[in-house]
Amino acid sequence: MIVRKIEDVKSVDWGNGVSRRFLLDDDGLGYSVTDTIVHAGTKSRLEYRRHLESCYCISGKGEVVDIDGTSHRLEPGTLYALDRHDPHFLIASDEEDLRLVCVFSPALRGDERHSLDSDGFSQY
Repeated sequence: MIVRKIEDVKSVDWGNGVSRRFLLDDDGLGYSVTDTIVHAGTKSRLEYRRHLESCYCISGKGEVVDIDGTSHRLEPGTLYALDRHDPHFLIASDEEDLRLVCVFSPALRGDERHSLDSDGFSQY
């Protein structure tokens, strides 16, 4: 059994927020679980070419926008899943941070960070 507290897990500044990485590849489960903060007022161009990702909003507000420009409002109780390695924009409201619990498959190593200043969508 694996039991972890937020103060004991690896925290990674991923560019526009912080990702607390509860489960990683070394844990042997085949998936990762993160508690991710997206800083208020930020817009991130993201794409996961090697991972599928599902995110469940537990606080804050924002939106996820697909490559075609379709926007989906995020608020507590909303889940979105990137089931096709979808390039997307993740936008936190100007008023408050967005907090997501995310599952990645296959699992993250733990040191991944986005390159948000590069051309195109940041990926890992």
